[in-house]
Amino acid sequence: MSYLTTRPAATEYAPYYETYIRLIPAGHNPLQQLREQSATLKQLLHGLSDEQARLRYAPGKWSIKESLVHVLDTERIFTYRALRIGRGDQQPLPGFDQDAYVPASGADDRSLEDILAEYDAVRAATLSLFGSFRPETYERLGTASTFPVSVRALLYMTAGHEAHHLQLLQERYLPLLK
Repeated sequence: MSYLTTRPAATEYAPYYETYIRLIPAGHNPLQQLREQSATLKQLLHGLSDEQARLRYAPGKWSIKESLVHVLDTERIFTYRALRIGRGDQQPLPGFDQDAYVPASGADDRSLEDILAEYDAVRAATLSLFGSFRPETYERLGTASTFPVSVRALLYMTAGHEAHHLQLLQERYLPLLK
C-alpha cells in the first residue's frame, strides 16, 4: 500500500492544504488515520452535554458543534471531488465558502448525538469510497478551486483536516470545560 503511505507531491494540491497533509505522519496510511480519528473524536466528546458542545473558545469562533459539522461538510466535499476525479471527470470543480456553510448548518440547534450519528454515516461512506479505489486511481489528477489535485491528495486532505480540528478541540475547547 505504498501508494497510500507515500505523501502526495506538492504538485498534487494547492499550497493551502500543506498544513493538513503534514498532519499525516510520514509513512502512515491516511485511511487508517480516518478510522483512528473516529475513535479519538468519540473519546474526546464522551460525556459532553449539548450545552457544553455549544462552547466557543473565543468570540466569533465556531462552537464545538459547528466545528464538527464543518468537518463533515468538508469531508463530503473532498470525497465528492475524489469521486469525480477518480472516475475520470476532468471538469474543473469549484471551491466552497466554509464561512457561509457554518451558520447555514444550524449545528447549534441540533443534538450532539445527532451530529455524531451523521459523523458515523459520513465516515463510513468516506472509508467505503476511498477503499474502493484501485491503486492507479489515487494518481489521477483533476482541478478543484483552480488548482490541480490528486485523489491521493484529497484523501490526505480529508484526514489532515480532521486532525487539525481534533488539535483545536484538544488545545482550545476542552481545556475550557475543565
